Amino acid sequence: SVDTTSIKGIYNPYPASKYASFADDEYAELMSSAWMALDAVTRQTYATSLSLDELQVLAKDKEQMSLAIPAIWPIDRTRLKAFYAFGVRKKHPILKIRTMHKGVDMSTDYGVPVYATGDGVIEKVEQGKRRRGYGRQILINHKFGYKTRYAHLLKMFVKPGEKVQRGQLIGEVGSSGGSTGPHLHYEVRYEGMRVDPIHYFFMELTPDEYQKMLRIAQSGMQSFD
Repeated sequence: SVDTTSIKGIYNPYPASKYASFADDEYAELMSSAWMALDAVTRQTYATSLSLDELQVLAKDKEQMSLAIPAIWPIDRTRLKAFYAFGVRKKHPILKIRTMHKGVDMSTDYGVPVYATGDGVIEKVEQGKRRRGYGRQILINHKFGYKTRYAHLLKMFVKPGEKVQRGQLIGEVGSSGGSTGPHLHYEVRYEGMRVDPIHYFFMELTPDEYQKMLRIAQSGMQSFD
């Protein structure tokens, strides 16, 4: 940035040869010093303009990032019947073995609307397999390292490449794929790693509600998929 030009070695003035043409002039010393000062101001002004350009880009990126981060509930939480946590569960509801649950399950009714939790682009829309896997699912790329998955859907209202905004309707809750009842399986990925989605509901939870959700999530490690 421009404030670093005063640090020794960062800003180097033009060589003296640039002002050699003034050497024989009666006012050589005055003219040389004036031109040197003018050159320094010009270069610092240019450096300032570059800094402002960088700040403008950073500000724009920060605004885009704030909208892209998955920060709301993917369903209306007043329609939530049960919440099943991210983490190791004692027994998979179908496979009957101890497995890692890489998302959260939100038990609710068939047809409950599902919303994009941040701005992004639809990366994948899949019909899935009957009674296996994620069933009908949507994957959104939010950029800045974030992706979200919405699985076991009844209906999907978006297509690959489509831009979506936070809060936009993208599908309906179902029980497609390897599922034992109507629910939304929701995942948050950051830099390729699945992370606990409960930490991304901050826009719609008070501190007390957040702590309550943590207790609910930690108390029951079963799931619907």
